[in-house]
Order: sequence, then structure tokens, then C-alpha cells
Amino acid sequence: MWATRAALLVSLLVVGAQASAAASRAELEGRLEQVERKLDTRALVDLMEEMKTMQRALQELRGTLELQAHNLESLEKRQRDLYVDIDRRLHRLESGDATNSTGAVSPSFSQDLPAGAEAAPAIPDQAPASAILNPADERKDYDAALEVLKQGRYNEAASAFQEFLKKYPGSSYADNAQYWLGEVYYVTRQFSQALNEFEKVPANYPDSSKIADARLKIGYIQYEMENWNEARQSLIQVVEKNPGTTTARLAQERLERMQREGK
Repeated sequence: MWATRAALLVSLLVVGAQASAAASRAELEGRLEQVERKLDTRALVDLMEEMKTMQRALQELRGTLELQAHNLESLEKRQRDLYVDIDRRLHRLESGDATNSTGAVSPSFSQDLPAGAEAAPAIPDQAPASAILNPADERKDYDAALEVLKQGRYNEAASAFQEFLKKYPGSSYADNAQYWLGEVYYVTRQFSQALNEFEKVPANYPDSSKIADARLKIGYIQYEMENWNEARQSLIQVVEKNPGTTTARLAQERLERMQREGK
């Protein structure tokens, strides 16, 4: 009797132990699943935070690039405006500013004439009326075209310089007008047309002060068109023919850039 009770007690203890072990295992598995879910959630949160950080960095980089592009555009515009203004001032000095806005002879010229003398007419009396051009109008039209370019109205500037060259083919401003016509096409990246216009400067105006600048732009355009050998030759020519000038320095910088790029 006692043996039977003892065996039954032992059986109950074994069953209880097994049930307790099973419960403990189930509890451990449940806790393990919770931990895994927490880990998965934490990893997902960390990944999302990392993505947000990368997005913020990308936005900051995009903003920096946009700012740099804007600054570069502003710098190019200021340089172009300065160049236009210097060009206009130089031509006024070269022309001696001999006429005012009404076309009258300026005091600096008239005061050198003897008393009672009159200035000789610029064009003989027998010249046809169609050949008489007012220097003041010529300069006014040239300055007006430059102003349009300065304002960035490129299509209008191209038309203005073309009209000027047609109206004043023998003007002392013609070489500059030809150069700026090429510049209009250059800044609008119409490289084939720009190349054609710049090449007319040394071809049609062999004594022009704009030849070096035109050849520099020719080299730049050949670079943009990936004509590496031609670009190199043009730039080397600028350096050799214009030593010690800003134009030569710019040409040398582009040659060095080509070398770094393996062009």
C-alpha cells in the first residue's frame, strides 16, 4: 500500500517537473520572441534614423551646390559686366570723346582751333548723303548693344550687334562688336556659331586689340567641343603671342587643366 502511494507520488512529482519545465521553456521562448521583436524594431528604427540623417546631409549638399552654382553665375555676370564697362570706357578714350550726345565738337577739340577758324568737315561736300554717318550715333548704337548684352538679353544683343556691323562695317567699334557677337553665342553655348564669329575677329580685323581674347575663346570652344588637339594648339598660340598678359594666364590655366584631365 505504501509502495503504491510512493510510486504515485513520484509519478506526480515527475509529471509536475515536466510540466514546470515545459512552462519554463514556453516562457523562455516567449521572452526570446519579445527580445527578437524589440531587436528587429530597434534595428528598423536605427535604419530609419540613418536614412533621415543621410537625407538631411543630401539636402544640405544639394543646397550647397545650388548656392555655389548661383555664386558662380553671379561671378560670371559681374565679370562680364566689368568687361563690358571697361570695353566701353576704353573705346571712349580711344575716340577722344570728340563728340557729345548731340554730335557737336567737344571743347577739348574746338579750343585748339585758331580764332575764327572752323573745323573741317569729316566728309567732303561731294560725298553722298547715304555715306554720312554721325559718330555720336555710331557710338550710341554700340553702347546700346553692349547694354543689352550686360542685361543678359542675349537674343536681342545678337541682333543688335549684327545690325551694328551691317550699319557700320568700317566703324572703329566693328572689331569689338564682332567679338561681342561671338561672346553672345558663347555664353548661350551655341559653340559652332560662336566659333564662326570669333574666327572673324583675327580674319577681318588683323590690327584689333580683341584678337588675343578671340583666340582664347576659340581655344575654350574647341575644348568644349572636345577637339583636344585644336584646343591645345590655340591655347599655346595665345600663351606664346601674349606673354605676361591676363589672357595668356587664362590660356595657361586651361592647358594645365587639360593636362590634369589627361586630354
